[in-house]
Amino acid sequence: MKIVEIREISVPLKSSLRNSVFDFSEMTTSVVAVISDVMRSGKPLIGYAFNSTGRYACGEQMRSRLIPRILSAEPDSLLDSQASNIDPAKVLARMMLREKPGGHTERSVPIGTIEVAVWDLVAKIADKPLYAVLAERFNHGHIPTTIPCYVGGGWYAPGKGVAELQAEMRSRKDEGYTVMKVKVGGAPLTEDLKRLDAAIEVMGSANQIAVDANAAWNRESALQYAKALAPYGLRWLEEPTDPLDYALMAELTGFYEAPIATAENLFSTQDIRNLLQFGGLRSDRDIIQIDVPQSYGITQFSRTLEMMQALDWQRKSVYPHGGNLMTLAIVAGFGLGGCEAYPDVFGAFAGFADDSVVENGMINLSDRPGIGFEGQEKLFGLMQSITA
Repeated sequence: MKIVEIREISVPLKSSLRNSVFDFSEMTTSVVAVISDVMRSGKPLIGYAFNSTGRYACGEQMRSRLIPRILSAEPDSLLDSQASNIDPAKVLARMMLREKPGGHTERSVPIGTIEVAVWDLVAKIADKPLYAVLAERFNHGHIPTTIPCYVGGGWYAPGKGVAELQAEMRSRKDEGYTVMKVKVGGAPLTEDLKRLDAAIEVMGSANQIAVDANAAWNRESALQYAKALAPYGLRWLEEPTDPLDYALMAELTGFYEAPIATAENLFSTQDIRNLLQFGGLRSDRDIIQIDVPQSYGITQFSRTLEMMQALDWQRKSVYPHGGNLMTLAIVAGFGLGGCEAYPDVFGAFAGFADDSVVENGMINLSDRPGIGFEGQEKLFGLMQSITA
């Protein structure tokens, strides 16, 4: 049993959307296929993944050093103790050979993408859904049937005003979502407050609305917005500061009572530890949004959860960034707080399986082996093109 080849392609997202910081017109993502020599129904088992959205394709790092390290390893050295499957922790350790501490983002995204594809392969070899494999290893075998799922939206787009925002939110309610996230910080405060009032009118209460500033604000604007938003009692305020400005984050939590969500732009266990120790975040309400494929992958994520537990943070406080099947499997497998969704936003990379159903804010899980990309026809067709 061994990994015989790893392939990567870069795919453009071709999106006209923007948040308060940047637009997605140049955004790309890496799609990875990890090919094994394990045959089933006459075909080799293949693990797939992509590097979520919001960071660019990273194939150069993969091809120049990460893939060669894996393929040059003695195959048996990458197997588990029973030699019955590939061990993702050993693959991760192999990719980290000769890597200097720090500088996480440059390597955490390509490493995490490959590592998640390895987990897809591991679950397929075991002939189980990935969430079941993760639950067995990391959550005492507890497997939910549905998980909470909120919808990300409220983007700034050409010609999109309050009426169009409300129409978007009505359509999401009709699809079964009960909590929606709306962008703020990309328009004047008065305009954003009008958008927020309109969103609350549609959803029914401020607790059904989260807002996302995408780390756009400096201290002056962060304080201005936070004071204006505080009376609303929103579901959460997301990314109000630069990801590494722990002092400003602590200042905001000193007076902003409602939950704050952050960490999608932190990529290491060490950075999450610093955030929790110095950012003033409150374990009884605030939300951590690690993007797992961009942060060294699932094995390292399990270590981050252990660190968080030691600091009295519970798994229900973790809502990973990334509205896709990878995140869905991770949330279900680890027993986390919930998953986000981005239907109709990032082309083939948005959303879940074609037969997924959202009802009363909960999404179902499929029994397909692995991550389940095979149930997402458009995306899986793209993935298969790598190995055609």
